[in-house]
Amino acid sequence: MKPLKKKYEQQDDSELLEKYLSTGDIELLGILYNRYIHLVYGVCLKYFKDREKSKDAVNEIFEKLIREVSRFEIQNFRSWLYVLVKNHCLMEIRRTRNEQKRFNQFSHDRFMESVDITHPIDEERDDALEERLIKCMEKLKQEQYSCIRLFYYENCCYKEIAGKLGIEEKKVKSYIQNGKRNLKICLEQNRKQDEI
Repeated sequence: MKPLKKKYEQQDDSELLEKYLSTGDIELLGILYNRYIHLVYGVCLKYFKDREKSKDAVNEIFEKLIREVSRFEIQNFRSWLYVLVKNHCLMEIRRTRNEQKRFNQFSHDRFMESVDITHPIDEERDDALEERLIKCMEKLKQEQYSCIRLFYYENCCYKEIAGKLGIEEKKVKSYIQNGKRNLKICLEQNRKQDEI
C-alpha cells in the first residue's frame, strides 16, 4: 500500500476533500472517490440497467468530479456525490433519448424518400399522360418547373441543376419533391374532372 494512501485513508471526507482542494493532488480525490465507488456504480446500474454502461459512467463521473468539485462548497461529500451521479445518469438518459429520437426521425425521412410511391412522372408515359403532365407543369412555381424539367426531361443531376440555376443542391431536391407533389395533386384533380 502506498504511503500517501495509507496516510490519508483514516481521514474523514471533509478533511480529505479540503486537502485535495488545497493541493490539487488527484490521488487524494481518487482515495475519496473510491470510498463511494460502489455507491456510484449502484446508482448508475439503477438508472442504466446495463453493467458496461455503468462501468463507463463510473469513470466519466470521476472525470466530471475533477472538474466540478472545486466549484461548490460541499458540506457532505457523500450526499453531494449522489446528486452529481444521479444528474449525470439523467442527463445521459435524456441525451440518449434525444439521439434516438433524431435517429428515428432521420430513418423515417430516409425511408419515406426511398420508398416514395411511384409518381406518374417516374413511369413510362403515354401521349395522354404526357399532355396532362405538361399542362400541370405549367401551373408549377418557376423554380419547381425548372428543376423538374432539367431533372426529368434533360436528365441533369442535382449538382448540374444547382449550377445551372445558381441555387443550392438541397433546394433543388426540395423543389423537385414539392413539384412532384403538386403535379400529383394536379393530375388527380384532372382525372377526377375527366370522370365527371
